[in-house]
Amino acid sequence: MSYELKHVFASLPQMERGVAKVIGGDPKGNNFLYTNGKCVIIRNIENPAIADIYTEHAHQVTVAKYAPSGFYIASGDASGKIRIWDTTQKEHLLKYEYTPISGKVKDIAWTEDSKRIAVVGDGREKFGAVFLWDSGSSVGEVSGHSKLINSVDIRQKRPYRLATASDDTCGSFFEGPPFKFKFTLRDHSQFVNCVRFSPDGGRFATASADGQIFIYDGATGERVSSLGGEKAHKGGIYAVSWSPDSSQLISASGDKTVKLWDVGAGTAVTTFNMGTDVTDQQLGCLWQKDHLISISLSGYINYLDKNNPDRPIRTVKCTASSGGPTLTCCSDLLTPLRYLSTVDCFSLTDVSHYWDAATGENDCFSGKGHSNQVSKVVTDEADELVTCSMDDTLRYTNINKKEYSASDVVKMDFQPKSVSAAARGLSLAVCIGQVVLLKDKKKVFTLDNLDYEAEVGVIHPGGTTAAVGGADGKVHLYSVQGNTLKDEGQTIEVKGPVTDMAYSNDGAYLAVIDEKKTAAVFDVADGYSVKNEFYGHHAKPVSLAWSPDNEHFATGGMDMMVFVWTVGDADKRIKVPDTHRLHHVSSLAWVDEHTLVTASHDASIKQWTIKY
Repeated sequence: MSYELKHVFASLPQMERGVAKVIGGDPKGNNFLYTNGKCVIIRNIENPAIADIYTEHAHQVTVAKYAPSGFYIASGDASGKIRIWDTTQKEHLLKYEYTPISGKVKDIAWTEDSKRIAVVGDGREKFGAVFLWDSGSSVGEVSGHSKLINSVDIRQKRPYRLATASDDTCGSFFEGPPFKFKFTLRDHSQFVNCVRFSPDGGRFATASADGQIFIYDGATGERVSSLGGEKAHKGGIYAVSWSPDSSQLISASGDKTVKLWDVGAGTAVTTFNMGTDVTDQQLGCLWQKDHLISISLSGYINYLDKNNPDRPIRTVKCTASSGGPTLTCCSDLLTPLRYLSTVDCFSLTDVSHYWDAATGENDCFSGKGHSNQVSKVVTDEADELVTCSMDDTLRYTNINKKEYSASDVVKMDFQPKSVSAAARGLSLAVCIGQVVLLKDKKKVFTLDNLDYEAEVGVIHPGGTTAAVGGADGKVHLYSVQGNTLKDEGQTIEVKGPVTDMAYSNDGAYLAVIDEKKTAAVFDVADGYSVKNEFYGHHAKPVSLAWSPDNEHFATGGMDMMVFVWTVGDADKRIKVPDTHRLHHVSSLAWVDEHTLVTASHDASIKQWTIKY
């Protein structure tokens, strides 16, 4: 019995309004980098479905940059820590770790020989540092600012020059090494968000919240020109990126446009209009080889088309898969995701996306969806997603129509925690202090005043029995009689409070996991007698899913492990350790009996091949 990681479906960048997003480029031109939560995501620029994730930071990662050699990546986090790690090995071994500043890292720059690193951001004593990559020894001082530094860059040829951009409305220019402050650049009137040297070192550009871009001499730091006359953009500018030949650059702005500039003439060659919604604000950009990329506040990654400025070549709105008819997915960091075996679907948060692997079509579900976090998603026999959310509603969403229905929403009296669907149009919702039976999308029966706290509920595939797991360490069984739930007084004892449970697809077994780290399978036909008990998790298991073969089921837990269990033999199991490294497994599901999909708070989804 063995397992193999088949695909990694990476999240989109985690964005914040009014905060620039630094996108790192690969010196070889193959990949680009960005961050989400505690993760650094490396994506192939030609095929962004190919991705790798680095998860070793203990705090939120804010920026990552390749060394010019291409062999290492330096990533910085919210605590001021810099990790320098290997790009050539799958394990991404840590080479060095430093804490050059005491606050959030905002930007990183390397010298062209990959031997020195400049780091800037927030801090108590200082807002930046420049040091040798292999010893951490200082090679100068990043000074001259009274507020946090947003951006730093180093001229990629000798003599080296370093420039910074700060919230104090100024830039600074340094010579070195050792790097020494030469003078302040006082041309902007608001926060300076970005500074970038041209690849040939001849010029550098600064971009600011005042909507202006200034061009300076790369060797002397003298101002040469400004782009676009009085203002380059109507809104604040968050990022600039130079063309490989240093003659042009692109700029990303809060005015929801990206502009392509002829630097010598100081004029905009092309304006890319990215939309009209607030989420269409442009907070980051990268020019790499022939690819022009921008990042929207929505997290969408836009591949810009110089010949058709109003329509990107491609917009990466979600993760991409090579299998399954329909995928839905999201970039929300905290929501448990679900990959549903019946329709090969990932879950939705209040924004959801679908991906048609056959046609390459990917877009948002249209219409208005949930307004808060989705707690659970299942599918019913009518090819609908049945979702329950912290917005106190259940929704039924037709997968084929790819749009939310305004009418198929059921308002609950209390917040739902769990939902299950079965034959004959039945659904079961477990809410705080209440269990609700629904038929054909309407509430038909409610159990109130329970003498236990209901946590999770499932309906038998035949629609005859509803099982409700409680915080009292029991599973309470109710018979479904017409449109009512009848308490037959039968309960199943488990080891602790129930965290998840599921009937096998053929209805023969009920599997239950609990807070005491136990999984148990009960034989339905034999009066729910214990078939087997399974032990192995080191921390609370939180998710459970049956294989379509009805002989195996998988559990995922807070210990970052997934187990695949064999019903008939508790010792016959597959252990998948560190499924999502440093993040617990929040949800899992099967596509077929040899394909398991896991989801986690690292906002990524992974597909595994399971061999028995």
